[in-house]
Amino acid sequence: MIPTTVRLNFPSIQFLQPCSHKSARPTAPEFLHPWPPPPPPPPPPPSPLPTNGAFLSQKTLNDEISAKQEQQLEEVRSVLRKVVEEEDSLKGLVMIDALQRLGIDYHFREDIENVLHSQYMNSSSHSFTYQHDNLYEVSTCFRLLRQQGYNVPTDVFDKFKDKDGRFKTELSEDIRGLMGLYEASQLSIEGEDILDQAADFSAQQLNGWLTHLDNHHQAKVISNTLRHPQHKSLAKFMAKNFLSDYNGPNANVLQELAKIDFNMSPSMYQKEMLQVSKWWKSTGLGNELKNARNQPLKWYLWSMATLTDPSLSEQRVELTKPISLVHIIDDIFDVYGTLEELILFTEAVNRWELAAVNELPGYLKICFKVLHDSTNEIAYGVHKKYGWNPIDSLRRTWAILCNAFLEEAKWFASGQLPKAEEYLKNGIVSSGVPAVLVHMFFLLGHGMNKESVDFIIDNPDIITSTATILRLWDDLGSAKDENQDGHDGSYVDCYMKEHEGSTAETARKQVVDMISDAWKRLNRDCLSPNRFSANFTQGCLNTARMVPLMYCYDDNRNLPILEEHMKSMFHDKYTRLILLEHPQWDG
Repeated sequence: MIPTTVRLNFPSIQFLQPCSHKSARPTAPEFLHPWPPPPPPPPPPPSPLPTNGAFLSQKTLNDEISAKQEQQLEEVRSVLRKVVEEEDSLKGLVMIDALQRLGIDYHFREDIENVLHSQYMNSSSHSFTYQHDNLYEVSTCFRLLRQQGYNVPTDVFDKFKDKDGRFKTELSEDIRGLMGLYEASQLSIEGEDILDQAADFSAQQLNGWLTHLDNHHQAKVISNTLRHPQHKSLAKFMAKNFLSDYNGPNANVLQELAKIDFNMSPSMYQKEMLQVSKWWKSTGLGNELKNARNQPLKWYLWSMATLTDPSLSEQRVELTKPISLVHIIDDIFDVYGTLEELILFTEAVNRWELAAVNELPGYLKICFKVLHDSTNEIAYGVHKKYGWNPIDSLRRTWAILCNAFLEEAKWFASGQLPKAEEYLKNGIVSSGVPAVLVHMFFLLGHGMNKESVDFIIDNPDIITSTATILRLWDDLGSAKDENQDGHDGSYVDCYMKEHEGSTAETARKQVVDMISDAWKRLNRDCLSPNRFSANFTQGCLNTARMVPLMYCYDDNRNLPILEEHMKSMFHDKYTRLILLEHPQWDG
């Protein structure tokens, strides 16, 4: 570990205090007795059950909502079918964009694919040479097709450039087109200079408009576009803003449909949070590691943001378990364990035998047992559901992660910073992202065979690109974990030591450029064809999209952007529940 502690690139980590807690660790004989942990106190008496009339009233209301929702779903499907028949490309593109921004596109996957496939086939038959000069339509078509995996060439934008190769000055008057161009530029892959130019040009022009627009609503829309481009944002958190702004085709139906979805989501998430909380308490880790962060519901936010399809409720709950364990184990390696203990713990994880922890202190024995049991339970569930036993792959994943943690611990003990490249290579693994995404791959259960499993374990580009974004965002120094003690090491530190005379500003610019390059690689990896299911690909993208929300701390060590999204998304009582460990978030 480097001299300044490297944190896992997931939510904030409150470090463990080595001195205050060591005296409280159980001795080896005590480990024979505390598992499973003592049962929790009996629950309070249940509230009186509703009367039969209340049950019937609620059932009637639910039936009415479901019937209304189904009617609206069919109405939207009918419109999308007509779009294909009538070849009304702009209307179809605007509707699909709205469905995605409202987070209700999962209802219409097949219909959306039909519209976009028809659009792609029509465009490719004309060599992507559009007969019109509508910058918004060309930009939106390019973005939606690329998001769907179609590799549309960037020369569709050539017609908007002058003889000197610059974007035409008259485009500066087309605010809607500029916003579309900026959104499209976020889908760039390596080597696409024209999209880099598009991003610079559109951002410059839109920022210019912000300085003298009298229309405050339009200024707000432009500002949101620049701060939260659709491709790099989570629709789940941005939907409410878009809900009030949308006035395109079938606005009333789409808004009503989105409101139904929006109002149904909190109860689903509440049930999942309760399951996560129950599991976490059953592990006993919150009690055993009293100075560790105890924030399973905040860790659940990663699962909620990553797997957005309502049908993936079980997967969200199960994915929170490895996320939680990555946090706890990272805490132990950062500050809590001695180097000798960490070496023994890593050896135990590599052997994956309960007997291998006999020489460890009690807190590490309990941690290993929770890791061992939770992983085996996940593997059993995957095997039961999909017929593939992933235990060997999951064991290997945890061993690889702990080996990376141990490498950082040795750096820390030696007092030596590694080379920047060496730091990043190890930091991608120690971020915990590869371990979590491997679990996600198996929990989703798509395309599991020996070839795909071997491929996923070797950290393919789609995983390393996502992990790089996480690692480097944290290393920018924008993330100061709440209540965090100790030191932070980063790519910036390693870079400045390696390049004598370089400034922190130079190093940070290097990191910003590297994050941009990682996004370009991730965009490339999501184009068709790729080896992964749509849910897995989307999960990787959503993980990268969640990073700024989890790492933009203010001077008071709060997460204002995430706080705002949570309060707009949940009713107040649900906000208080999900942010239980952060009373300062409860407005």
